[in-house]
Amino acid sequence: MNPKKYHFRVKYYETDQMQYAHHSNYAKYFETARIEWLRSVGISYKSMEDQGIMLPVINLNTTFKKPAKYDDLLTIETSLKQKPDVKIIFLYKVYNEAKELLTTGETTLVFVDMKKNKPMRCPDAILETILNAKN
Repeated sequence: MNPKKYHFRVKYYETDQMQYAHHSNYAKYFETARIEWLRSVGISYKSMEDQGIMLPVINLNTTFKKPAKYDDLLTIETSLKQKPDVKIIFLYKVYNEAKELLTTGETTLVFVDMKKNKPMRCPDAILETILNAKN
């Protein structure tokens, strides 16, 4: 659902002794790709927070197929698994310049009313923006 691409290079400080992107960086990569996905459809975290809505991550899954290496130009293809309700589930595919699939991931976030500190349904305006976004 609405796949978007985000491009970046693996930085030296993100690598381990083997010059592979350390596994701990993938949560950050996915977060950046998710924020850019939302921005590309017209939604910002700041505007949601200003409206009293948080989106905490409640689940993160990552499958490593091949390593990303220092200075590799990576592309993360981010999409939604399904129409958001109380939860919004993002899917990620990480490719290198040779278009090899390196990593897949999935994050589940829940819409939370900041005043009540309780889960809530995806607000209609956000849902409408997502569903009307062009691919």
